[in-house]
Amino acid sequence: MSNLTCVAERDILEKVKNPYIVGLHFAFQTETKLYFVIDFLNGGEMFTYLRKDTRFTEQRARIYAAEMIEAIGCLHSHGIIYRDLKPENVLLDKEGHIRITDFGLSKQNMGANELTHSFCGTPEYLAPEIIKGTGHSRGADWWSLGALLYEMLSGRPPHYNRDRQ
Repeated sequence: MSNLTCVAERDILEKVKNPYIVGLHFAFQTETKLYFVIDFLNGGEMFTYLRKDTRFTEQRARIYAAEMIEAIGCLHSHGIIYRDLKPENVLLDKEGHIRITDFGLSKQNMGANELTHSFCGTPEYLAPEIIKGTGHSRGADWWSLGALLYEMLSGRPPHYNRDRQ
């Protein structure tokens, strides 16, 4: 991860305070590295639970989806498109509530209808407009949330294929 990406991630975590987004307590740097002191989340990654349980109950998925909607809405209200929602970036706290982490692909200072043309994200969760390269906005995050919700309920991403191409 580049130093600029780390600085952008730090800026986002300093700006955004939400119960469903990992909290930054302190950041410091050496000549070559930037360090973050973040919330201790001992529940692990959602990815681990999906692999173990295959799928979640509707009630469990509904709670996680509601918490992710709150987090994404908060990011959007700050002009941030997250662009990397996937089970590996959703951590669980000791009570089982989610916290979104890893803002390395996030885009800041985005107006509600403003488009960006970066190709980034994880293939299984990418919105069609990112794949097509036609420009994307906040809607890309909602697409990713839908794909993740589908996976939570069915056990696989909606367009899963062993061949990632």
